[in-house]
Amino acid sequence: MSQNVQQGAAERTVDHAAAAERYLTAWNATEEGARVKAVAAAFTEDATYTDPLAEVAGHDGLAAAIAGAHQQFPGFAFRPLGVVDGHHDIARFGWELVAPDGSAPVAGFDVVRLAEDGRIRSVLGFLDRVPAR
Repeated sequence: MSQNVQQGAAERTVDHAAAAERYLTAWNATEEGARVKAVAAAFTEDATYTDPLAEVAGHDGLAAAIAGAHQQFPGFAFRPLGVVDGHHDIARFGWELVAPDGSAPVAGFDVVRLAEDGRIRSVLGFLDRVPAR
């Protein structure tokens, strides 16, 4: 991921790439304890997440959605796709879900809004590539 750091109107530094990295760390956490910790580091307590398959809120909802993805795709890992782009408190970035054999049957694009502390307060997710049923 590229480093995209922007100065805000109040001279607040926003590190969009770091937020996206914490986001992917949370989505890659397979063990419950690590997942809870990663979700807390990446998202505000009242964060919302909406994509075509899920609409959840809060740390518990996010952790459950992430656990569900790992149940559906065991052994897969999320990796960044392209560079992180951002301005103000908004970032957008692509990702793909990579199988143990290196193929990436799922890819998407997310737009996030950041809180003052750099954690994500909302996610709007889009699926660009999904496996055929």
